[in-house]
Formats: sequence, structure tokens, C-alpha cells
Amino acid sequence: MTNPLLLISTDFDGTIHEDFAHSPVPDALQDRLLELQRQGATWVINTGRDLASLMESVGRAHLRVRPDFVVTVEREIHRHVRGHYESVEPWNTRCVQDHGRIFNAHSPELLRLASGLEERYDATFYSDTWSPVCVIAQTNAQMDAIQRELEEFCVRVPELVPVRNDVYVRLSHRAYSKGTALQEIQRILGVGPERSFAAGDHLNDLPMLRREVAHHLATPSNGLPQVRSQVTAEGGFLATRPCGEGVLEALEHFDVRSR
Repeated sequence: MTNPLLLISTDFDGTIHEDFAHSPVPDALQDRLLELQRQGATWVINTGRDLASLMESVGRAHLRVRPDFVVTVEREIHRHVRGHYESVEPWNTRCVQDHGRIFNAHSPELLRLASGLEERYDATFYSDTWSPVCVIAQTNAQMDAIQRELEEFCVRVPELVPVRNDVYVRLSHRAYSKGTALQEIQRILGVGPERSFAAGDHLNDLPMLRREVAHHLATPSNGLPQVRSQVTAEGGFLATRPCGEGVLEALEHFDVRSR
């Protein structure tokens, strides 16, 4: 039987990339991704980073393999075309418009939310291009409390959802996530969940770590307990090795299982 994987979606930090490692993205994983691309598979880096930050880290890691697509800030899609990454339309324009509409419609409430959080927590608060409420907490316990308040706010504004990675969180439109962005790439390529693989390690990866998005799911050994629990519940694979080595282990697992 041929390898079932036609679409490979991987988070970057903590999933395939390990800071301060001798080889931040293992050579063996790069070789496997190159092999899959030669066999006709498409590789997507699906990250919370913005495009400039991702490209800088990719350069520093000296990757020999280029992702065919990148999903940045958990929602914007870019396609590799002749050495650079082009915005995928109309997805990205619609994404910007929908975020602008919901943020503008609830601007007074969002200002009150940010102000109230600043009064109660000794954390870093700011707004940026992607969210009017961004928070960097001092500890995960502090972020747990902040996240609970953001979730309570989003009950009243159900189009919004907090998107968290470690001690960082921002608000996002619920319709745009790592999962829905991957589904848009599937639509573009004509690839279904049954031929898709997704791997991640943190909370912002959860939307793509669902069987309705990809049938081949995995997390490296350093995946958070919540991630490991969801991957298990969705029938995915828990690697015994961390980061990129764990993703390679998962790809080998699904390859062997398909034979």
C-alpha cells in the first residue's frame, strides 16, 4: 500500500523545532519531509508566529526543506512560490475583514476588558495588528486565571475565542484557527482528512488535532497533558520522543501502519 499521507501539517516551536538543540530540526526529519514531498505530499508549517518571525527562525535553523504552505498567527495562509511566500486569497482578506468587524463592533467592551485585567493582574498587556487584547503573564498559573476571564468574556461574544500558547494569549475570531486554516488548504489541494497528518504540542494546536481535520494525529513526548489527552481521545499517536524526533517517530508509525 502506498503512503496515505498527502498533507503534513506541523506546528513549529516545540513540535519540529527545538531551541538551543545542536540541530533545531533533526536532519532525519528533514530527510523524511523531503521524501514525502517527492512522493507528492504537501508540507505545512502551522504556527502562532507571524511570517517575519517564522522566516527568521527557519533561516537560523538552516532548513534544507521548504514548507509548501505556512499558516501564521494561527490563521493567515501563505503559499510558497518561487522562493517567497504569497498571501492566499480570498482567505487572508476575508480573515482580516472578519477580525476587524468583530473587534470594531465590540471595541468598548474590549477596552473595558483590557483595563479590568490590567487592574487585577501584574502581567504585560498590549494590542497589535492581530488582536486588541494580548497578554503575556508572569506564570502559567497567572495565565490560567486570565484565560478563565477571557473565556467568560467570550461566552458573551461567542464569535471570539482566546488563543493561548504557554504564558501568551490573544483574542481571535472563532472561525479562524490552525484547524480551519488547514481545512482551507485541504480545499485548495483537494485533499481530505483521511490523507492528512497533523502534529502539535500546545494549546493553540488543539483545533487542528481533531479527526474531523486530520485522521493521522500526533504529539511529541513534550506535548502538554491537554494535548496528549485530546490526541488520545481522537485516536492519534503519542510519540515517545520529543519535538522533531517525536514527529519523525509519528510519521514512521503511520507509514508502517499503512503497509
